[in-house]
Amino acid sequence: MTDPYWNHNVHHHPAVLAAVPDGCRTALDAGCGDGLLTRKPAARSTTVTGVDRSPEMIRLARAHRHVPGNVVYRKADYLTDESLPEAAYDFVSAVAVVHHAPFEQAVTRLAWLTAPGGRLTIVGMAANRTLLDWLISACGVPVSLLYAHRHGGKHSPAGMPMEDVHMSWTEIRRALRRFLPGCDVRRTLLWRYVAVWDKPREGGP
Repeated sequence: MTDPYWNHNVHHHPAVLAAVPDGCRTALDAGCGDGLLTRKPAARSTTVTGVDRSPEMIRLARAHRHVPGNVVYRKADYLTDESLPEAAYDFVSAVAVVHHAPFEQAVTRLAWLTAPGGRLTIVGMAANRTLLDWLISACGVPVSLLYAHRHGGKHSPAGMPMEDVHMSWTEIRRALRRFLPGCDVRRTLLWRYVAVWDKPREGGP
């Protein structure tokens, strides 16, 4: 199915879907926005829950014509909502979400929601601080223009919140490896990183 719009976050949806573990029962999309990503793991998970603190985003998500029957959208803040159970989700995704909150709080809360043996995938952004950072980012400009041309431009849902990024690429990598030991962190050309972390099972492997 063709996506209704394209932007740098949507470009990374395939990386998120590739990380969904086999046999996934419960999936959570934190900060789901209009629900575009939330609908995609439905074929690979028994249930998928999309949460967002914005009533308008949840309204848009619920209004979509083709919401799979095993997908539920809820107005909730993944950081603070006590109705979200601890360690309940086999797969947790957070795309362009963690920079809207204190980084440690966001990452540790997402890890708290992930079930033992489950997987957390974060797609985020970082700020350029070094010459190498700027050079790598410059390499992404023609790539971004090419993809935007192929998809008829870069678009986002109306009302999607925006937030500046303050942590550098180096700071992000160090923090992720501190809060999520053993996580895999990969920087992409389209000004994002993809972090995949498998939460240890209780009592060992």
